[in-house]
This record gives sequence, C-alpha cells and structure tokens, in this order.
Amino acid sequence: QLHVVESGGGLVQTGMSLVLSCKLSGLSWGVYAVGWFRQAPGLEREAVSCISVDGSTDVPDSMRGRFTISRDDSKNTVYLQMNSLELEDTATYYCAATRSRLCRLWESEYEHWGQGTHLTVSS
Repeated sequence: QLHVVESGGGLVQTGMSLVLSCKLSGLSWGVYAVGWFRQAPGLEREAVSCISVDGSTDVPDSMRGRFTISRDDSKNTVYLQMNSLELEDTATYYCAATRSRLCRLWESEYEHWGQGTHLTVSS
C-alpha cells in the first residue's frame, strides 16, 4: 500500500512563493511517477505538473513558468515550488502517484491520492 501525504499549504499573499511537499511511503516508491493536481472552489480538478521516475517533468501550457516540480528519492518526497502566486492559485492541491515510470497529466492515470493541502492566496 502506498501512502501519499501532502503538506505546505496555508495563507500567502500575491506575489509570494511557496513550496508544497508530497511524502510517499510504502513499497517500492521509487518506481512511481508523481503528479500534482489542484481543484479550486467550483471548478474541476486540473493538472499542475508531474515528474517521472527519471526526473523528467511535464507541465500544462497554462502552468508553465511559475511552477517547478522536483523529487528527492532519498527523502521519498516530491516538491512543488510555486512562484509569483496569484489569487487564481487558491485551491486544494493534491499529490498523486502511479506505478508507471513515465508521468502523465491525466488524473485517471493515478492510483494513489493524498487528502490534499489547501492554499489560499490573498491580495
């Protein structure tokens, strides 16, 4: 069983930076690709970024430039660095893992999900 736990959300002001963490534990976590998704109030969940086992990443065009995903296999943790935060970044951020070496930006590809961490960006 793979467990996924997000942390790092909170209340920040526009323009600030924040790092979210995704801690994974369980069997053979190192062979899992990981993705970050978010869901804003009243909207559908959308992909933010993902990272494959080899460290290659994928980012939707709409997210390109401000968000950076990385992984530290020694800590079983994936990070999401978010810069120049905007009001529209307010959402619950979810981390998900899939037993695949290559990551995808489609949530249907992911079997293991965390409970989410909430980020509020205020002006």
